[in-house]
Amino acid sequence: MASEHESAAVLTGGPAAATSGARHATGIAKSLALVAAVALLPFAIPVNIATEIVIFGLFAMSTNLLIGTAGLYSFGQAAFFGVGGYAAGYLAVHGLAPLPVVLLAAALAAGLLALVIGGFSIRRTGIYFMMLTFAFNQLVYYIAYSWHSVTGGEDGLAGIKRLPLDLPLVGRLGFDNHLAFYALAAAIFLAGMAALRRIVDSPFGMVLAAARLNPRRTASLGYPVHQAQLLAFVLAGAIAGIAGALFGMLYRIMPIDSVHWVSSAYVVFMVLIGGTRSMLGPVIGAAIFIWLQGLFSLVWARWPLLLGLFVIVVMLFLPGGVLDLAGRARQAARRVWSRP
Repeated sequence: MASEHESAAVLTGGPAAATSGARHATGIAKSLALVAAVALLPFAIPVNIATEIVIFGLFAMSTNLLIGTAGLYSFGQAAFFGVGGYAAGYLAVHGLAPLPVVLLAAALAAGLLALVIGGFSIRRTGIYFMMLTFAFNQLVYYIAYSWHSVTGGEDGLAGIKRLPLDLPLVGRLGFDNHLAFYALAAAIFLAGMAALRRIVDSPFGMVLAAARLNPRRTASLGYPVHQAQLLAFVLAGAIAGIAGALFGMLYRIMPIDSVHWVSSAYVVFMVLIGGTRSMLGPVIGAAIFIWLQGLFSLVWARWPLLLGLFVIVVMLFLPGGVLDLAGRARQAARRVWSRP
């Protein structure tokens, strides 16, 4: 006689439906755990550091759309991060637009720049793609360095305001309080993660993943590989621009260093440290990177050397990042518990 569980599985569509339901429930539980962790983060560490983590987590997730999903190692993402920050910062400094328009302008400016750079770079592969994105990043850096009237040049764009948000039936929400601004950044971070997960799991994301494994075969099946990769490049650039806008508002200045190629390398390191298998990996990598950056800077003035050594160790012994280590730990625990 069939058990109650088996009968329920048959009524809802069989074992496959039951398995799908279990996965859905697990996904909801993980999402709720993530929301809870984000909500508690500013009470566990200094609120500005927590805000920086969610901002760079958003930046790293956008970069992982290229690295982990599309297989495109871009060393020019800081250009989009910086341009978004400058666009939003300029509007905020002069009070030219409300907060939603400012964030939209950051996404549009960075996305348009990504469209131009991607149009030149996306048909190249491997080292040629990386070097092109690096070269364009440095071109944007020197434009920002020279355009003093807009970007502030070497001094950066200072005086960026944290604009309020006017909501119907709620009123005006101000973000001068650090915890309130963290709530804004965290909400955008969670929305960005949900959107990026949806993109990766969509047919569009599957085309990107297939092109990463075998672009010629994917193109031979009739899929527009280069167009899909260009769209991913633009989406990643636009999200990086929003992260840059939030960064400028956090510290009320958009420094010139945020556009430098070193910042592009740092976000790639964040992705590789955390792992590329899911969007959670880059967030963990961003948190570890920011924490180690603060720790090593207290230990030694030449802290980038220590950070570089850490990245080398991760690449040698954890090629899948911290998520790979967590996966190994889960497998080891299952083996121990399954022993008689």
